Amino acid sequence: MIRADSELRYLKGVGPRRAEKLAGSGFKTVEDLLYVLPFRWEDRRSFAAVADLRPGGPEATLSVRVDSSRLIRTRRRGFTIFEAVVSDDSGSIKGVWYNQPYLARVLTDERQVILYGRAITDRYGHVVLDNAEYEFIDGEDREGVHAGRIVPVYRKLADLNSRALRRLIHLCLAEMDPQSLDDLVPSEVLERHGMCDRRQALWGVHFPAADASLDELREGRTVAQRSLAFEEIFLLQLALALRRHGLHHEVRGIAYEVPDLLKTRIKKMLPFELTRAQKKVIGEIGADLKSSHPMNRLLQGDVGSGKTVVALLTLLVAIENGYQAALMAPTEILAEQHHRNIRRMIDGSEIDCEVVCLTGSLRAAERREVLGKIADHRAQLVIGTHALFEAGVDFARLGLAVIDEQHRFGVLQRAALTGKGERPDVLVMTATPIPRSLAMTLYGDLDLSVIDELPPGRTPVRTLVRTERGRSRVYDGLRKEVGRGRQVYIVVPLVEETAKSDLKAADAFALQLRTEIFPDLEIGMVHGRMKAAEKEAVMSGFREGRIQILVATTVIEVGVDVPNATVMLVEHAERFGLSQLHQLRGRVGRGSDRSYCVLMVGQEFSGQDAGERLAVMERTSDGFEIAEKDLELRGPGAVFGTHQHGLSDLQFLAQVLKIPALLEAARREAQAMIAESADSRERAHELLGSLRGNWEKRLDLARVG
Repeated sequence: MIRADSELRYLKGVGPRRAEKLAGSGFKTVEDLLYVLPFRWEDRRSFAAVADLRPGGPEATLSVRVDSSRLIRTRRRGFTIFEAVVSDDSGSIKGVWYNQPYLARVLTDERQVILYGRAITDRYGHVVLDNAEYEFIDGEDREGVHAGRIVPVYRKLADLNSRALRRLIHLCLAEMDPQSLDDLVPSEVLERHGMCDRRQALWGVHFPAADASLDELREGRTVAQRSLAFEEIFLLQLALALRRHGLHHEVRGIAYEVPDLLKTRIKKMLPFELTRAQKKVIGEIGADLKSSHPMNRLLQGDVGSGKTVVALLTLLVAIENGYQAALMAPTEILAEQHHRNIRRMIDGSEIDCEVVCLTGSLRAAERREVLGKIADHRAQLVIGTHALFEAGVDFARLGLAVIDEQHRFGVLQRAALTGKGERPDVLVMTATPIPRSLAMTLYGDLDLSVIDELPPGRTPVRTLVRTERGRSRVYDGLRKEVGRGRQVYIVVPLVEETAKSDLKAADAFALQLRTEIFPDLEIGMVHGRMKAAEKEAVMSGFREGRIQILVATTVIEVGVDVPNATVMLVEHAERFGLSQLHQLRGRVGRGSDRSYCVLMVGQEFSGQDAGERLAVMERTSDGFEIAEKDLELRGPGAVFGTHQHGLSDLQFLAQVLKIPALLEAARREAQAMIAESADSRERAHELLGSLRGNWEKRLDLARVG
């Protein structure tokens, strides 16, 4: 009997070498393998007659007898063709398979076989069955694993193709010791929401019942699929609720004071009045800072809403209380901009604070000096990139960490930064609006603050979609804006062209603009592969108005603030996601002058999704509406990026977000379990601690806030 925790190398058909490859992909046990879910299903329940096959028609399932066969070894070295004539009562057809010489020993004369494939016309005009899948009625697969049912189709895993995975998973489920695959969701919770147990759910997803609805499977609406989705989201919500409870009730942090003198100095420092939304958010953060429990708050605000000012005021409270504060940004350009702007504001005030900037491009001597100031507390405010959490960066007394554009950082990176202090307060910020359903899923442990209004004087950006036919008029418009003393961004998707792509490269495009289109204008270029000093020189020239047109990759997507820039031209806009286009558009419209975002689409532009995305950009500047649409069109990874955020490990996230009631129910049950009693919280701890294999990766999102 097979156990859920059995190592895969002991399964028939795996062995040590293949098991090593599977382990390299993160699959070590039978339980890991059972969560390799189909990406689609094929309906092979009914049998077609050979006489009914038509070239180019749909794939069909046939029950046939092998009449004759031969293996052809071609002149091309190693290339073989296997042919078999098969028949049923209605007629016969030739099947053709390429580079599968072993079939000569398998598809032998008189053998009864089930085939699944599509008829085509070969180069000689004959109708043939092309590379069909096979299963023997009289062989090891008597239960009909590969045909005669709704069949699961899997993506290749290590060197296992879909057929091999299907056989292995069926073997595991059929011979599973039921006691080794306990339910992860309490049985009373499953019953309350009409869910089935875990073993039933896995059977139903991999090998649906004969009467299952193919439409429901494809839409993720079967009881089996909903049960596994509920299981995953319940465990994630349980981990988040447990973490939140611990932060609020069990962990002691720093209780800050906000002296009146600091309020007076801050008021003098700010040359403008804070918005109502900023004041509301500052009040929420202030309450956290005064509490004896660590702050763990997410600050959302659309592009240009004034999050940086709120962050600075928060940082100054920690500094005034004798602690160090850190601000981490995703790019050197943004870190250096924060450093420059914050230094300017502090230098003109009565606040005594040394601000340093730590990035990966500092020279060795500069780095040593900055690290020394951080270690002995001469630096109170430290601004930097991921360099902040690297080994060798030692804070004397870190009390607060602010993480800007937090979705750019992995969960372990954020943990490494907060680990530099003793339970520091944490404020994470994003200008990427997060749909409520996604925020509930990923940030159940965070308190949420939203800046939902823009500072006065900001003019809405007009967005236009243009094709190549309108390029000359677009260039005329750019020249007019520059003639008025304004500046222009032009964003291209790549740094250099490749043989497979027609995308304009920054180098070639900038050269064309300089020599052919705008030879009389000053054009700069910036991209992520440039050295920091080169990037800073170009950005300084643009900020100071010496450079009129800046050609850039998406390195300028986040945080770059040049109020005099009034046009954002995005080349090949159809290649960008909605959230990214919204971020790019936010680089203009930062002053009182009318601003424009021009989305240029390529000559071969096509696709309904891309058209919908661009239409949304033209219609609205509401970041939350845009994020909801991006989520609908491209899934949760589009909002944040799956690699950094760990979203790719959540198998059912996209499905759950389409069923808000399922998410709400899982969240409600998890929170109720944590709130019930100390015993129920202990059970939750034990449950999460018992999880094996890939569950650890899938719940990383909850383990680190």
